[in-house]
Amino acid sequence: MLTNQEFQERKVGRISKGAWDVRVQREGDTAVIVSHRTLPPEVVPDAFRAMISTTITITQTEKWGPAAPDGSRSGSIDVELSGVPVRLTGALSLAPAPDGGCREQVTGELKAKIPLFGGKVEKAAEPAVRAAIDAEGRIGEQWLAEHA
Repeated sequence: MLTNQEFQERKVGRISKGAWDVRVQREGDTAVIVSHRTLPPEVVPDAFRAMISTTITITQTEKWGPAAPDGSRSGSIDVELSGVPVRLTGALSLAPAPDGGCREQVTGELKAKIPLFGGKVEKAAEPAVRAAIDAEGRIGEQWLAEHA
């Protein structure tokens, strides 16, 4: 599901507040998903608004490696905001769950390279990042329910 173009289009389309595009590239057992989302200034958290004058573009790159013998996969995530010195880098994992399903885990570090205010911006951005991850999870659960 995570490397399915149609699923990625649904996910990115539903979480986007402006223009967007997404593409899935496969090379053997690995996959790279790159999405671009444009945020109009009115949906940008207050902590960022003073730093931007127009829209910002979020570029999210997910890289998934080949499946392990148990079916699990690991990967990486990189989320960059154009024109704002804020970046999320982290790790992705997908593993079988005891109930027969699977569990995706996202761990990462959100960094704002802004002298004196970086910590405040990171704290302000963290709820929005968590909300986006949670929304992606709900969209995935709906997809799986429809395609079971």
